[in-house]
Amino acid sequence: MDKFREEIEYNIEEHQLEIENRIRNLMWTVSGDYTLEAKVNVEAFVRSKYIALYDGIKQGAFARYFDKDELAMYLVKKVYLQADEPVLVSVAQMCIEEAICEKITRERRGVASIRKQAFADILELDFEPMSKSLPGRIKIAILKEALYGSYATDKTTRKYMEELHTLRHATETMELIRMIDYLYNCMFDPYFEKRAGGLDRVLAVTTEELTEYNWKDFLSEEMYEENLGKYLERMAEQLMDQMTDTQTPGEQKNEEHKPGQKRVLLVDEESMKKVYSYIELNYGKSWLTPVEEKRINFRYCKGIHGDCGLYFTEGILKNPVRRNYQYEYARKQRDKNRYAYYDNHRAVKKNIADLTDTLKKSLTLRDEVQEVTADRGKLVPARLWRVGRTRDAKLFTRELKNHNMDLVVDVLIDASGSQRSRQAQVALQGYILSEALSNVNIPHRVMSFCTFWDYTILHRFRSYDDGREANGNIFEYTTSSNNRDGLAIQAAADGLLEREEENKIMIILSDGRPYDVILNRPNARNPQPYQGKYAARDTAFEVRKLRNLGVAVLGVFAGEEKDLATEKKIFGKDFAYIRNIEKFSRTVGRYLIRQWEE
Repeated sequence: MDKFREEIEYNIEEHQLEIENRIRNLMWTVSGDYTLEAKVNVEAFVRSKYIALYDGIKQGAFARYFDKDELAMYLVKKVYLQADEPVLVSVAQMCIEEAICEKITRERRGVASIRKQAFADILELDFEPMSKSLPGRIKIAILKEALYGSYATDKTTRKYMEELHTLRHATETMELIRMIDYLYNCMFDPYFEKRAGGLDRVLAVTTEELTEYNWKDFLSEEMYEENLGKYLERMAEQLMDQMTDTQTPGEQKNEEHKPGQKRVLLVDEESMKKVYSYIELNYGKSWLTPVEEKRINFRYCKGIHGDCGLYFTEGILKNPVRRNYQYEYARKQRDKNRYAYYDNHRAVKKNIADLTDTLKKSLTLRDEVQEVTADRGKLVPARLWRVGRTRDAKLFTRELKNHNMDLVVDVLIDASGSQRSRQAQVALQGYILSEALSNVNIPHRVMSFCTFWDYTILHRFRSYDDGREANGNIFEYTTSSNNRDGLAIQAAADGLLEREEENKIMIILSDGRPYDVILNRPNARNPQPYQGKYAARDTAFEVRKLRNLGVAVLGVFAGEEKDLATEKKIFGKDFAYIRNIEKFSRTVGRYLIRQWEE
């Protein structure tokens, strides 16, 4: 058998050009467009010449009846909102088959024979792996139905088959897109719509937003639009590459991968050299010196964060390398956050006033002078008769003052991409906190954090001793990429623990979903992706460690209800779920007062 396969492979290599031309001619004839460029999979001939030929026919038919670029753009937008790319492409391929099969067989009768031969080969070669998943069983049912007519199957499979069959009447690309979106959400990621939004939200993703996604493959800042075009071309290639691919959705070659789970990225040294300068270009220059940066990275980037780095900045608007696309994007988002403040200024000002009033009352009560008897202090003549008559030597009084004013607060805000739909709301929460703390003269710092490649970026909006004019910097809050909460908490605690104040509080505004793609340099230790229980345990450990060092930690939840359980595990009883801005001051105020009373 091996000898026979070697002979086939040799013949294919010898006649590669001839095979390519045959497939391309089929594709061009079907499409009617002799300028059409598409991927030709010559290697498929090793498995089945009918699979390879039908692949070319499908590509031509799809180009004839539908808009490849429109569909590719939808796929890119869906992936941008954290859909699983390989799974999404597989669903799209299944839908394309249903949309073009009857159209092309009606026009060209010879296609029906090639199609049946291809389907028979797929069943023979890949029946077992396809039978292990629902999408695979749907594929099997569709293949058998095409070969043998009606085919008995379970209700779930039949339901999806019937929905797929409706595409046979589709004439618009948008009909295809709606079905792909529906099937992906139903079969693979039932929480996608709740997490990221429905089809309208997917289609509403702008070109400006998509350029942010391009960092994965292109680090050149000057060619954003060109890079987006390249990514679209790559997506279209995947869509058209071996459209009869028998690998079922959810199966990954050479790696474990689950729907909704981002993969571990492997990056060469040449790309790594560009990463730091890219971060500097798109997040602003660091305020740390190289020596300080090296020190803090050495201290905290170890263990499960061993292949990571920390980057401290005051943002691209404060310290830009130059004005580029990201600068303009940050400026526009700052303006949107400010507009949200103007639209909600009454509610925001009321929250600031209420929280300020709550803090003032508590601080005033705790700051009252208490006079107690003591063995030293101010002599009380009326108590001198006790000398020699009683063992009570407390002839003096002393004034005791509470030191609750001796406190400092750190506000740490999750700025990962999952917060994108709540950017303005989160910025307002940070601003309310900062204004109220400024009103009662409590030193505080406000920072946000996100993770880009292997760098956790901490954006400082104001430092502990800045004046209230610095509070407006919080409107520069923008979101992107992922979040490595455990490392961010460690890094923020570095500055907080160095403060002299006795009482220290950290307030963390997050969505309860630590989630990061691990970037692996060549020869790195290749740790597992930072997500799920693994990431939640690490974040909870850092919270507990901080509390053991005497820091009060409050988690303010700003995410989806399904993530509440994770938030509770991370922060225990000290977390607040704030559904709307009106309740923000009351909830946070109660917590702060409780900390001072304990």
